[in-house]
Amino acid sequence: MSTLRETLLSELADVYDAEKQITKALPKMAKAAEHEELKEAFETHLEETERQIERLDEVFEALGEKPKGKKCKAMQGIIAEGEEMIKNDEGDAALIAAAQKVEHYEIATYGSLVSWARLLEEEEAADLLEQTLDEEKATDEKLTETAESAINVDESEGEGEEEEEGGSSKRPK
Repeated sequence: MSTLRETLLSELADVYDAEKQITKALPKMAKAAEHEELKEAFETHLEETERQIERLDEVFEALGEKPKGKKCKAMQGIIAEGEEMIKNDEGDAALIAAAQKVEHYEIATYGSLVSWARLLEEEEAADLLEQTLDEEKATDEKLTETAESAINVDESEGEGEEEEEGGSSKRPK
């Protein structure tokens, strides 16, 4: 059975790789986004994610460890699903859903990491991780606001019209 410290280090390596995968996916999502507000949100989150990777380097250092990643299969799957949405041209509402799946995974992971670091009395690491947790929650809220204020409404307009014309109801053009 692993110790809590070993579990913490294993999950840190997992989220380290996840963040790196996200830095590769966000430019693709920004390019696929149609709404300027969503493009900007993805570009801003890319910069934030790069800072979060630097912060993870600091967490490893605070724990006396070298930064390392292990393949995050969960993030690999979430990103693959998002890439499929892009390939199928499912629209900005689908992109937001994919992005929120990423955020919810990160919120769950960072929440656990903060808790474990505090239990291990690794306060510096916990504080750094909590900073990232707060950013992930804020990004999730921003995505929800973006979806509810414009994108979901825009994409729902014309749905009935297209069905009446015999067109696809998948996405308005």
